[in-house]
Amino acid sequence: MDDNFFMRQALVEARHAAVMGEIPIGAVVVSGGQIIARAHNLTERLTDVTAHAEMQAITAAATALGGKYLTDCTLYVTVEPCVMCAGAIAWAQLGRLVFGAPDEKRGYRRFAPEALHPKTSVEMGVFQEECAELMRNFFQQKR
Repeated sequence: MDDNFFMRQALVEARHAAVMGEIPIGAVVVSGGQIIARAHNLTERLTDVTAHAEMQAITAAATALGGKYLTDCTLYVTVEPCVMCAGAIAWAQLGRLVFGAPDEKRGYRRFAPEALHPKTSVEMGVFQEECAELMRNFFQQKR
């Protein structure tokens, strides 16, 4: 299993979010080659602006591992995290972040490019077009 496999799993989560009327962002956390957490946006359902896919996945992964640090984990997310999620990624000391589509308007790289933990490695653009297309289609249907 590789980045493509795990990003496909994050895309499955993003599609679940879209079906629920949530912004279609999905995330999975991987440790030791196994998915330990899956999540998608729940901001509408929970009426909670902090219920982003990344936040949900980080919380579930910490619970699964029994600790708050995720240094040996990789977070796969379909869209570049926002500043809030980048802060959570930093506090969790995630070892690696892999995201699909950039978020030119609200992504962390625009507002806080140094927000991640210094040891977190970042891979961008895995299934970028598929991730971006899911977002475009969602917002076109909303208009």
